[in-house]
Amino acid sequence: MTHKVLVAGASGLVGAAVVDRFLDDGWDVVAVSRRKPEVFSDKPFTHLPVDLQDQSASKAAFTGIADVSHVVYAAVYEKPGLVAGWTEEDQMQTNLEMLQNLIEPLSGDDALEHVTLLQGTKAYGIHVHPMRVPARERYPRDEHANFYWLQEDYLKEKTAERGLRYTIFRPQLIVGPNYGVVMNLPPVIGAYAAICKEEGRPFSFPGGTPFVWEAVDTRIVANAIRWAATEPTADGQHYNLTNGEVFEWHDLWPALAEELGVEVGPDEPLSMAEYLPSKADVWDRIVGKHGLRRISMQELLGESHHYADFCFLYGATESPPLAFVSTVKIKQHGFCDVMDTEESFRHWIRVLQERKVLPPRV
Repeated sequence: MTHKVLVAGASGLVGAAVVDRFLDDGWDVVAVSRRKPEVFSDKPFTHLPVDLQDQSASKAAFTGIADVSHVVYAAVYEKPGLVAGWTEEDQMQTNLEMLQNLIEPLSGDDALEHVTLLQGTKAYGIHVHPMRVPARERYPRDEHANFYWLQEDYLKEKTAERGLRYTIFRPQLIVGPNYGVVMNLPPVIGAYAAICKEEGRPFSFPGGTPFVWEAVDTRIVANAIRWAATEPTADGQHYNLTNGEVFEWHDLWPALAEELGVEVGPDEPLSMAEYLPSKADVWDRIVGKHGLRRISMQELLGESHHYADFCFLYGATESPPLAFVSTVKIKQHGFCDVMDTEESFRHWIRVLQERKVLPPRV
């Protein structure tokens, strides 16, 4: 029997990778996103350009879809400036309503079996207070205002009502090739390097104090979601996801410089949120010089330049609380993918160069 998966947020960092992963396994895929996802597969899929914030449009689009067996919900609403919105009530309610606008029209489809939902380390409260290290999925819910809990409670209610299965993932910093999204660093780093090269300045680390962190390649996230879709052990579970190792930006920076064809310079604190938009004209010149796709600086960045300041600890003079999560549980349950974080960044920078989003190395 052919399964059909509906991927919400399909043009995003996780969504596009999930579309590819399920297509590779021969599933029917319905991709829901305002912009058609850019994928590697040449297999056909259905694209629905639906705005999940529009209840009427969502109802019209999803009520008529039949035989959807799985939903992967990878959509998210973030406010301009990103970080400040994480604690604001309207941001939380909008994310809940978007999920409801998808699930409610689909809930009448008797074929629906499983829903995947994405969270992150904000589930452990890292954005509001220090968290236990490592964070484990079995810990009691951290009671702070967060749209994760609104979505999770709604999903549990619907799955209990309908007898559905669900799995919730908590990936760390996700790395992939998508541009114009809310949280992806390779396009930001690549644009910064290109501007440094164009202006004859060194590729200096623009952040603050050294900080050890974890990341996860979007391919691992997609593989884990595909695994959970048909793995009974994953039913009703929360899983942390990382590459399986830690990294520090200063140690990673020379590898990024090599891949981007620039020279590392001494640290120079610089806000990507302020600097990159101010260099939009330089970026346009780079695009023309190298025959890149006509993507403006604003289109390239989305909100990821704000995320870069957060990830690089711009302005920080001392290290914040550690944000390490345990991935023992998912490995014990049978999913054991790992990846070299340096190679992950290198790979996606090369993909962005091949797609003519970033200039070539030489």
